[in-house]
Amino acid sequence: MAQPFAQNTQIKKRISVLVFLKGTTAPLVLYVENPFELYEELSQVVKLNSPTGKIIEKNTLGPIKKICVQSSQICAVAIQEEQYM
Repeated sequence: MAQPFAQNTQIKKRISVLVFLKGTTAPLVLYVENPFELYEELSQVVKLNSPTGKIIEKNTLGPIKKICVQSSQICAVAIQEEQYM
């Protein structure tokens, strides 16, 4: 028998950083301890737009556990807030 919808269900929010790479259609969705700090760091990389680039390596908390990307391949970053139960 189906359970009725719980009245005490708390809707939670989590924030992720979206990293858009050149030549890809879907962004990397990164969950980290401090998403605003990572956003600021990566947005500075986009602003500098060095043609040679450097390697950026980060540990994350979500399904993607670790990334390594050349900074010159990052074309945009965004903050995303999502709700879940």
